[in-house]
Amino acid sequence: MSLFSSLHVRNYRLFASGQVVSLSGTWMQRVAQDWLVLNLSHNSGTAIGITTGLQFAPFLFFGLFGGVIADRYPKRRTLVMTQVVMGLLALCLGLLDLTGAVQLWHVYALAFALGTASAIDGPVRQAFVTELVGPSLLPNAVGLNSATFNVARVLGPAAAGLMIASIGTSWVFLVNAMSFVAVIGCLFAMRDSELYVGKSAGRGPGAVREGLHYVRSRPDLLAMIALVGVIGTLGFNFQITSALLTKNTFHQGAESYGLISAVYAFGSVIGALASARRGRPSRRVVFLAAATYGLLEITAGLMPSYWSFFAILIPFGFATLTFSTATNTTMQTTVSAVMRGRVMALYLLVFMGGTPLGAPFIGWIGETAGPRWALIIGGLASLVAAVAAAAYLARREEVRIEPHLLRRRPHVHVHAASGR
Repeated sequence: MSLFSSLHVRNYRLFASGQVVSLSGTWMQRVAQDWLVLNLSHNSGTAIGITTGLQFAPFLFFGLFGGVIADRYPKRRTLVMTQVVMGLLALCLGLLDLTGAVQLWHVYALAFALGTASAIDGPVRQAFVTELVGPSLLPNAVGLNSATFNVARVLGPAAAGLMIASIGTSWVFLVNAMSFVAVIGCLFAMRDSELYVGKSAGRGPGAVREGLHYVRSRPDLLAMIALVGVIGTLGFNFQITSALLTKNTFHQGAESYGLISAVYAFGSVIGALASARRGRPSRRVVFLAAATYGLLEITAGLMPSYWSFFAILIPFGFATLTFSTATNTTMQTTVSAVMRGRVMALYLLVFMGGTPLGAPFIGWIGETAGPRWALIIGGLASLVAAVAAAAYLARREEVRIEPHLLRRRPHVHVHAASGR
């Protein structure tokens, strides 16, 4: 498999093009939204926390229902509707800001509405990738998606900073609103005949419960989701710990912190591209990547100086994306097509919901025991979770032994349990 194999597929090429534009606009809006909240609330950190919480809370309440929608309804049509809604919300915030009518409660309400749309859009978009490229190219497509996300994470905030300084926050929101036009246009340009559409789920009651039961019946899925939950809650808070470490331990300024974020993102891009080149990962890759991530996080916490900490950022970012893309790909390629949306919704719920839940605890450790301990505890939790998940799965693996006679000699055939 070549690095850009998925880009040979016309539908995926359109999807990726739209994602580059849309994700850059999304990151621009996040920066401008925080800046606007600071201006409206007289530099209140609590107000920013409320805005972030309102934007992520819908994932906890509606994320699983987003998975049901992904399994029941045509994904391309659903994505068009969610993109239209998110574009209109960005346009509304931009116009309120441009006219000077914006108030803090406007931002709160629009952030919650955007989070609700994203709770539906996320699972549908995750499950839609398989329909674009098919199972054989899915690992490559997931890796390229992760690379695109991290490139946008670097470019979006940088562009937002320049725009805010020159023309204000309102135009950042308006540019993001216009970016959705590109995404919607790419979705309309796709060909239905070239999609790998599977069977849709039924429309009876209990769809969420059915999805949860499906995951509980699969030890491999249960182990990986639990692993993602621990690492997402305690390990994936690098933004907090690196900021505390840079400022309070190494006594460096904002420029040094910005450089750390950029280098970490660069390592993440390399990890995503390597995942795209690797092809379908085994479950062993998931557990090894998680353990490696934990070890590197512990090592980062033990680094004696700013530059020694700086040197470990590229492999640290590499391990981060290797774990997340391997887990994402493994889950998508091993689940039933009619369950994919609900399984990925649970994955996103645990993955995205754990980080804001664990952030206050990790921040408290960083303030009381020191930033190094925040990294070390997060790394230890990730390492222990990787070992425990692998041990749990090994213990739950069932084998069926059947004796056969071949040429009058007894032979034993070991058949692996389903879900492998």
